[in-house]
Amino acid sequence: MNFPILTPREAASMINHDDNVAFSGFTASGSPKVVTEALAERAEEEHAAGRPFKVNLFTGASTSDRADGILARANAINLRTPYQNMPDLRKRINAHDCHYFDLHLSELSQKFRYGFYGDLDVAIIEVADVDDNGNVVLGTGVGNVPTYVNAAKKVILELNAKLPAAFRGMHDIYLPLDPPNRREIPIYKSSDRIGEALVHIDPKKIVGIVHSDDYDGVKSFSALDDTTLRIGHNVCSFLESEILAGRIPKSFLPIQSGVGNVANAVLYGLGESTVIPAFEMYTEVIQDAVLDLMKKGKCKFGSTCALTISNEAEAELFSNIDFFRDKIALRPAEISNNPEVIRRLGVIAMNTAIEADIFGNVNSTHVTGIRMMNGIGGSGDFTRNGYLSIFSCPSITKGGQISNIVPMVSHVDHTEHSVDIIITDQGVADLRGKDPVQRANEIIDKAAHPMFRELLRDYLKLGRPGQTPHRLECALEFHNEFNRSGDMRNVDWARFK
Repeated sequence: MNFPILTPREAASMINHDDNVAFSGFTASGSPKVVTEALAERAEEEHAAGRPFKVNLFTGASTSDRADGILARANAINLRTPYQNMPDLRKRINAHDCHYFDLHLSELSQKFRYGFYGDLDVAIIEVADVDDNGNVVLGTGVGNVPTYVNAAKKVILELNAKLPAAFRGMHDIYLPLDPPNRREIPIYKSSDRIGEALVHIDPKKIVGIVHSDDYDGVKSFSALDDTTLRIGHNVCSFLESEILAGRIPKSFLPIQSGVGNVANAVLYGLGESTVIPAFEMYTEVIQDAVLDLMKKGKCKFGSTCALTISNEAEAELFSNIDFFRDKIALRPAEISNNPEVIRRLGVIAMNTAIEADIFGNVNSTHVTGIRMMNGIGGSGDFTRNGYLSIFSCPSITKGGQISNIVPMVSHVDHTEHSVDIIITDQGVADLRGKDPVQRANEIIDKAAHPMFRELLRDYLKLGRPGQTPHRLECALEFHNEFNRSGDMRNVDWARFK
């Protein structure tokens, strides 16, 4: 191999203050692991010497504590996009120690190519294999790697010994042309492969290889509780009823499912259903549950951007790579999340909400409207273009101090126009074909927790005349009361009558 072998510290020394830096991966999957740690050490040393050191960081989605987490603790991130989920970075963002702009995951790659964010100085890319011509086999997450390596002035490769070279063949690397020359993306079923197994990097850009040897470190999901199980049951029952009613083809449709315990509960429920046949996924992440469904023959194929799986599942995948290779296609984010393909395939979109209001608007990102949680991620890509757009959340949190069904969401990520179904542990609210007041009654009756239903009905009665009968001076009273007393159940509408 002709490329220099670098220590993590040597690689980090090639990155300068105020550089635009890109990481491989999508979630923790495929994210850099050792150069980032050395970069954080360097930032701390520069700060101790009284010199500024921050970089502008572009990724595929969230990363891991070994990237976003450690760099945030070192205060080494000036700007961050498009998605994050590390507590230390979240604190920086909400304190304005780090500039963060939220973005639909399908958009960053093309907007970077359009020149909206300036030049890219360095790309740090995890790979399973590389040859002397700069052809690389990526790892468990693709993200925006093809765009970043083309744009970067310098490329640092992290060659991870845990990743088998036999991973080759699982990736499907394809980039669309940019306007005005863009054509249709020729994916007509989830399992279509339209690109290449390798990513081609100009060898002159590769400044060195750093060796690593570790799994992605995705945490195993906690055991499913009663609330999560009820949500999963309600989602599966709804999908079964749609098949039986003829509104979903009996052959079923590809599904997209977000990350987390609710998504895992839904996937396991689909696996146990006798009504829902073996299905394909066109999604952005594949979790542990999907590998189990593939082994059982319930999931026939998964098109994804990342394998967001636990260390145990990752080890199993690598030891059975020949079984899984023809059942998974790892694609760039702008393909895995592409609105054109999602609409064409009729993807059933299933995502989670922080809160939903009685008229069908959804908040996915901000706690009490001000504190960024993680970001919109790919939920908007799928929600706006799905065959069915489903949002789920618990009806209450904090033991009933918070209702996740509110009069008006404190921040809007998905408007009522994009939301078909809201599902909680209480039931299924079907919003299709309903006007605002009908939606409100449906959501209150079917999705809200019983302890909040009367409060929500009373708000509806307070509403001003109009198609959407809000009462603006008290529309956010659930949130105001929580900020005052810590309990939304203490809302008193009498003060507004």
